[in-house]
Amino acid sequence: VNISILIVAVVVFLLVIHHNFLSLSDFLRRELSDPNPLGLQPIDFIPAAPQRLTDERNDKEIAVVIAASDERLGGAIAAMNSIYQHTRSSVVFHIVTLNDTVDHLRMWLRSTPLKNMKYRILDFDPRVLEGKVQVDPQKADTFKPLTFARFYLPNLVPHIEKVIYVDDDVIVQDDIVELYNTPLKPGHAAAFSDDCDSTSSKVAVRGAGNQYNYIGFLDYKKETIRKLAMKANTCSFNPGVFVANLTEWKLQNITKQLEKWMALNVVEELYSKTLAGSITTPPLLIVFYKQHSSIDPMWNVRHLGSSAGKRYSPQFVKAAKLLHWNGHFKPWGRTASYAEVWEKWYVPDPTGKFTLIRRHSEAYEAK
Repeated sequence: VNISILIVAVVVFLLVIHHNFLSLSDFLRRELSDPNPLGLQPIDFIPAAPQRLTDERNDKEIAVVIAASDERLGGAIAAMNSIYQHTRSSVVFHIVTLNDTVDHLRMWLRSTPLKNMKYRILDFDPRVLEGKVQVDPQKADTFKPLTFARFYLPNLVPHIEKVIYVDDDVIVQDDIVELYNTPLKPGHAAAFSDDCDSTSSKVAVRGAGNQYNYIGFLDYKKETIRKLAMKANTCSFNPGVFVANLTEWKLQNITKQLEKWMALNVVEELYSKTLAGSITTPPLLIVFYKQHSSIDPMWNVRHLGSSAGKRYSPQFVKAAKLLHWNGHFKPWGRTASYAEVWEKWYVPDPTGKFTLIRRHSEAYEAK
């Protein structure tokens, strides 16, 4: 008898649950068929907050990697200051430098208003370049190992998925979050600014021909280069500013690929002689051939350092989101274009070690 009563109770209980479930299902169907459902739609359908509200509060953390060599430390300081002052996002600077520059860099950051920035100082070990870069013994002092730091981004910031890399000779004039949000196509590990994409392109380098296609950087007389079947007139890109997806970078072993072409160049001299000194761009051009996305050209208005003359109007310089003094004439040097724009973001060195050559030159001429 007890077992029978128990069985009947269980059946009744199951019937009640089944009835309630059907009622709930019917309710949900009625609600979801409503053209304007409230509270029951998937979270992805919730309307975005008004742009005004999102602009007032931006908690996104943005990783920016920049190399800082001792002789160009003032450039890195000015670049970081311009980024820091123009953004409402939480920017974290990952400053790559050599061991003998760390103390100088720390003093500069701690003793100025830049002490409020978020930053990490990373020591770059030049020994990773052994066998991959051919150094002329007579020009050993001109070898800059930090120019290769960009090849090792996953090693420098291993736990970050997306980063911005910038050279030390840039000034940012807009919120860096816009550059960070550059869309990368599926399978692309980085986005660069193509050299044919804007008014800053097609710069003729004296005695070197055009600096905006592959033949300007690679020696097409070499069989190894010809076998790659890369068109010589393909538009090159500038690696001084780029956005990288480090998850994709690691999946494709980009660093290993770059090291392979660096080592091959030591043996076969694959780089073009017309642009002597450009030893970081060629391996990037090979590895990212037709496998990179593009950034807005206004986020890399370049060649400001390719001559002492002014090539852009004041209005265009003011409108540029990022100014890039790539070339021999740096804004902290004796002769440079638009140096007054750069100096607005320069923070004087509290140690007095780094001085602006241009200022000394002007003081001397005044005397």
